[in-house]
Amino acid sequence: MGASVPAYLPNLSTAPCGWSMMASLCLKLPASGAATLWKDRRSNMTEPVLTLSGISKSFPGVRALHDVSLELYAGEVTALIGENGAGKSTLVKILTGIYQPDAGEIRRNGQAIQLPTAHSASEHGITAIHQETVLFDELSVAENIYLGHAPRNRFGMIDWKKMRHEAQLTLDSMAAGIDAGAPLKELGIAKKHLVAVARALSVDAQVVIMDEPTAALSQKEIEDLYVLIELLKEDRKAILFISHKFDEIYRIADRYTVFRDGEMVGKGLIKETPQSDIVRMMVGRSVDQIFPKRETAIGETVLEVSGLSHPTEFHDVSFAVRKGEILGFYGLVGAGRSEVMQAIFGMTRPSSGAMVLDGKTIAPRSPADAVEVGIVYVPEERGKQGVITGEPIFKNVSLPSLGKTSRSGFLRMAEEFSLSRTYTERLDLRASSLSQNVSTLSGGNQQKVVIAKWLATLPKVIILDEPTKGIDIGSKAAVHEFMGELVAQGLSVIMVSSELPEVLGMSDRVVVMREGLVVDTLVNDGLAPETLVRLAAGIVEEQAA
Repeated sequence: MGASVPAYLPNLSTAPCGWSMMASLCLKLPASGAATLWKDRRSNMTEPVLTLSGISKSFPGVRALHDVSLELYAGEVTALIGENGAGKSTLVKILTGIYQPDAGEIRRNGQAIQLPTAHSASEHGITAIHQETVLFDELSVAENIYLGHAPRNRFGMIDWKKMRHEAQLTLDSMAAGIDAGAPLKELGIAKKHLVAVARALSVDAQVVIMDEPTAALSQKEIEDLYVLIELLKEDRKAILFISHKFDEIYRIADRYTVFRDGEMVGKGLIKETPQSDIVRMMVGRSVDQIFPKRETAIGETVLEVSGLSHPTEFHDVSFAVRKGEILGFYGLVGAGRSEVMQAIFGMTRPSSGAMVLDGKTIAPRSPADAVEVGIVYVPEERGKQGVITGEPIFKNVSLPSLGKTSRSGFLRMAEEFSLSRTYTERLDLRASSLSQNVSTLSGGNQQKVVIAKWLATLPKVIILDEPTKGIDIGSKAAVHEFMGELVAQGLSVIMVSSELPEVLGMSDRVVVMREGLVVDTLVNDGLAPETLVRLAAGIVEEQAA
């Protein structure tokens, strides 16, 4: 499945010796002979470069990985596939030395290795290119590429001339069109991404991890990246490719491994596996009793959104949510769901579109405006956006309702406690007292504090963004139970979730988004999980069949 090399990129048979990226391609053979040799080499690559076996990792209240395995082969791309929260990111952090596994073994070329730090991962030839590049704007391109492993002269000092020269060679080998001496802050997002790729190539790694590498790239830049991946394969790199886009996976991957709920549920060769089979592996779960959805009488439309657009995040988003309804939003990473909710809540400004609440046009310019008209938002990042971790529970819950708990400009602590007690008891908050610092609570109880805070404002519409992310199964059930109570009382709930069982178990209707657009809105009447995944991933029926 090799790719043809465009004229503006280097040809394998003419690559100059000395380039770290192409070092092993400097063969004294004609182009046809080199190609034959590589074909023979790759056909005999039966032993994995990197093997993970029995890897497990848990955090308080959350089992991220359990007894997973993974094999990466030289000259091949292995796609790691799974829903949001399947454990892919945790595995990448273990491979790059950020997390330590609770159990299991990692072997490189058959030898057991330990990865206690990010530096040790680099020493073992493992490097990662992340979706969000971790670079430094105030440094030059060359300094970013060689940060931490700059070439040295005989006095042990950084050899600046050699560093810039080698950085430029690597960039030229990629046809990046970037000056190695330029300040990084002068580059756009796509060019910075190419610098991150060059950094990975500069360490001459055996294993290259690409985590959603095309998220910030244009189609042309994506095509260029595909060619670079082919060059890496020819250079016998073992590539772990993480993507939610099935067209990318089926274009460049040789093998696949599927994670679900922190477990490895399937692996094989891409060319032998239909997309429909991989979809079933991803979502092969039943919706059970942890989703106690109540039958409610759904009433008239409460909030209607029409043609809502943002210059960079989403376009022409339209939907309506009714009284007593849970409207689910499903999509993969980068679909734009949270960004839409933040615009509705007044955190960002849409460029066009309209919102009507109870028959009246609204245009919140701030969260305070949204709360005043009856819209509240429980964010995904509760630690950063949902609670003030240095304050006690009662102050967090009463914060948006100070008008109810003060008189003549003075706060009344008894009123704050009374208000907080009313809503935390309804959510079965587990704490020693309402004076307990929020930072000492579990993730599930922190989430309950956030929900209690907004419920105390008596909203008409509550937006729950990943309401059970990172909390244990018991807390999940409590949140789901309370969601059922809310709609039974006539509240309208918008639930953004990446967990298919949660979406299918709690939603009356589901809005599916992909790349900033609403793909479809479906009534949840026996809705199949495969249907949502295909819509979110852009898989057409003919391909799935």
